[in-house]
Amino acid sequence: MLDNLKILYHQGKQYIPDLTKAEVPGIFRGRPVISASEVDEAKLVELCPTGAIQANPVSIDLGKCTFCGECAFAFPGKIQFTKDYKLSVNSRTDLVIIEGSDKPLELRPELIRKEIKSFFGGSLKLRQVSAGGDNSCELELNACGNVNFDMGRYGIEFVASPRHADGIVITGPIPANMAEPLQICFDATPDPKLIILVGTDAISGGIFEGSPALDRSFLDKYKVDLYVPGNPVHPLTFINGVLSLIR
Repeated sequence: MLDNLKILYHQGKQYIPDLTKAEVPGIFRGRPVISASEVDEAKLVELCPTGAIQANPVSIDLGKCTFCGECAFAFPGKIQFTKDYKLSVNSRTDLVIIEGSDKPLELRPELIRKEIKSFFGGSLKLRQVSAGGDNSCELELNACGNVNFDMGRYGIEFVASPRHADGIVITGPIPANMAEPLQICFDATPDPKLIILVGTDAISGGIFEGSPALDRSFLDKYKVDLYVPGNPVHPLTFINGVLSLIR
């Protein structure tokens, strides 16, 4: 008992009391803000390795963005990344940040299926599927259950079997050899069920977009309930996105 009290005295409380109001370090790159200042838009577009930046007007697609920050380094007067980690949306088009806009990203209530709140408002079990992921988003999703974030306090947990799950969480760009396992996992999940895409690779394919090694046809067949951008995704981004969906 004395040892535990010493640890508490020296380190303080490790958990975050309110995940909806937590702050992140200054090095974190969250929602970008694009000013109206004039720059060489052709050079700015060419700078992005995934084609996330478009010109006239300048925009950044967070579903393609790797959050490398090169655009902000090269054009600091044009693009700045804020510490806003609440990036989740339920409409793919809402991930596109337009020049001159500084609005926080939010879910569209009219797009949330009615059964989601009634079935999953108090308890949500998810099966995570790493479809060719590089383990970065997977590690961050694991961190969602540690003592710092403890998303289990909201009834949100990852489970080992899709038969025990209320939905699937997909990470990775979905290569061809994972297309069938992903479908099998989804079919094994009982209805009603959710589909959540986590990370740039899952949302758009990331740097692998357009590769013949991918088979993303699964996403053409079903409605995606939540898009959680990031490379990798921050635990606070994922948890707040899921809370917004089920609440």
